[in-house]
Amino acid sequence: MKKKKLSLPLQILLALLLGIAVGAVLGSTGLKSITTDFIKPFGDIFVNLLKFIVVPVVLVSMIDGILSMDDMKKVGAVGWKTVLYFVCTTAIACVIGLALANVFHGAGLFPDLSKELGSASYEAAEFGGFMSTLVGIFPSNMWEAFRTANMLQVIVIALFFGGAIMAAGEKGKLCRDLVSSFNEVINRLMEFIIALSPIGVFAYMSWVVANQGPDILGSLALVLGCAYIGYILHAVLVYSFSAKVFAGMSPVRFFKGAAAAMMFAFTTTSSAATLPVSKECAEEMGADRDVAAFVLPLGATINMDGTAIYQCVATVFLAACSGMELTLGQMVLVVVTATLASVGTAGVSGAGMIMLAMVLEAINIPVDYIGLIVAVDRLFDMGRTCLNVTGDIACTLCVSKWESNAAR
Repeated sequence: MKKKKLSLPLQILLALLLGIAVGAVLGSTGLKSITTDFIKPFGDIFVNLLKFIVVPVVLVSMIDGILSMDDMKKVGAVGWKTVLYFVCTTAIACVIGLALANVFHGAGLFPDLSKELGSASYEAAEFGGFMSTLVGIFPSNMWEAFRTANMLQVIVIALFFGGAIMAAGEKGKLCRDLVSSFNEVINRLMEFIIALSPIGVFAYMSWVVANQGPDILGSLALVLGCAYIGYILHAVLVYSFSAKVFAGMSPVRFFKGAAAAMMFAFTTTSSAATLPVSKECAEEMGADRDVAAFVLPLGATINMDGTAIYQCVATVFLAACSGMELTLGQMVLVVVTATLASVGTAGVSGAGMIMLAMVLEAINIPVDYIGLIVAVDRLFDMGRTCLNVTGDIACTLCVSKWESNAAR
């Protein structure tokens, strides 16, 4: 009889647990350099493969998704429903993050860590304002957008080409066929890379636990705990609720179906890198393939609910460290700024730190204080990326159901 192969989610889970065990052993025996020198490079190779495939997946799958809809009105309908869902959930995430952070701060659970960690500094990327961001979405050089993996620009390119091919009608048939054929090739390549994910998960998790985990939790455990409570509450109260109400899917089935993408995002800390796994999970749960091809790449770029919770918790914590008490007006400003900032957050590891600097500047907290939590940013990043990806899948299921109902 043919042996039954372990499912990908189970392989990832086993790799995750094995990575934690190996990292803990090597870290406690003073051999953590082994993870850096010999184990992590395999994780780096895997992540490089993911980065290599992300731009082709987003570009081709979005164009193919637009062409499959065969109606620009449907593209517009899917687009505004997706953006509305993301804006609403991000605003809720900000409120949850602020509420939890203020509860922890009010209970005296946020210690002043400036003495313990010193005055480490962080150089924030300059934010040129909304109009500058809007202009930057539209590429002046298509190849440069591909080279730098500027996902917003890649999405705009896909929208333009998808619309143009559709408008060309019969004369654009050759382009349609090429896109369809290339999409199948990319999907096969994507499946091969996904099959390597347990190796990448093991390599990165063992490295994180051996080199960072035991040493950096300490006094920052409460701040991390606050953020993770926010992540869990948001996933349960918002995502599973919306999946139940709008997509008719039970919370158990939703989280079980999204488990592979959630674990993958947790270890790679990259929404963009998790796109292939997210796409597979969403389609297996019944999401429309065309909708998934459109919503997931867009979500990896503009849906940053985990980042929003992180920004709010970190802002209250850093305000406490600097001796500031946030007013109600400042908290409202944090919600608005964090929601808007999330749209510009790239779906790559560590990008949330850049947007946090923008939020801090909006309420006049010294950006240098980001240095106080740089050491644990990866642990924040793991949870917030997991939440972001979960939200992308939930939105895909909801929009698929809405489009299905509208088509009746």
